[in-house]
Amino acid sequence: MTTDAAQRPPFDKTRLSEAAADRAPALPTAVVVEVVDQAASTNALATRRAQAGAAEGLVVVTEHQTSGRGRLDRVWETPPRAAVTFSLVLRPQLPADRWPWLPLLTGYAVTQALRAAGYAAGVKWPNDVLIDDRKVAGILVERIETPQGPAAVVGIGLNVTTTAEELPVATATSLVMEDPDRVPDRTDLLATLVGAVWAEYDRWSGGGDAAADRLRAAYTSACVTLGRDVRVELPAGEPLTGRATGIDATGRLEVRVAGATVAVGAGDVVHVRPAV
Repeated sequence: MTTDAAQRPPFDKTRLSEAAADRAPALPTAVVVEVVDQAASTNALATRRAQAGAAEGLVVVTEHQTSGRGRLDRVWETPPRAAVTFSLVLRPQLPADRWPWLPLLTGYAVTQALRAAGYAAGVKWPNDVLIDDRKVAGILVERIETPQGPAAVVGIGLNVTTTAEELPVATATSLVMEDPDRVPDRTDLLATLVGAVWAEYDRWSGGGDAAADRLRAAYTSACVTLGRDVRVELPAGEPLTGRATGIDATGRLEVRVAGATVAVGAGDVVHVRPAV
């Protein structure tokens, strides 16, 4: 597998906004795509933009993320021009108890976009995107306070041409590792992912209870965690081992343990792994 410059061209800045609009007509007409050559964290940069008044729909994308954060402050670094790494600013006008669905919504949207592109993707609860049980995309959604009210910063990192030697763990993968015969256009991928997330968000945020039920059902059908025996590692106490059986109305994972169903939230879990 080669990683020469021909396979890692920069984002085409002149195409991005137009391409995003083509893939999701519901995107805000004022969508702004900001491309930077290097950033420690696109979430941190997007947070600063949102706190300075950036409108919903701002996309901050970097060619090279040097110290991004994943869930539970895990490090997410991307080699130059090897990934699609970006953050999207959203301003949901919804009760706080519905916000925990945003990470799951994002993972589902990314999964569907990759499936439409021909990859056998699935979402691991709560929001890791996998291909053949290997992580291809990571997601971090953060709620922040701004002078205009609370906002959500949705961070996504998708491995595109990353090689096995460049990946942080052996359980990760990239699109080119999964299909060496094609090198996806990162500009098209970025536009597709932004459009997919926005379309799901638009349906969910404006559709009331019916839309919430639809998202729950759709997410459940795409979640590869369900139906498996899992070991849920918690910050304190003994791990839970049981069968993952469902997703409750608040987005928590339901695990059948010793004849009882226990619901665990993403913020309370360190890892969910296959039971050995």
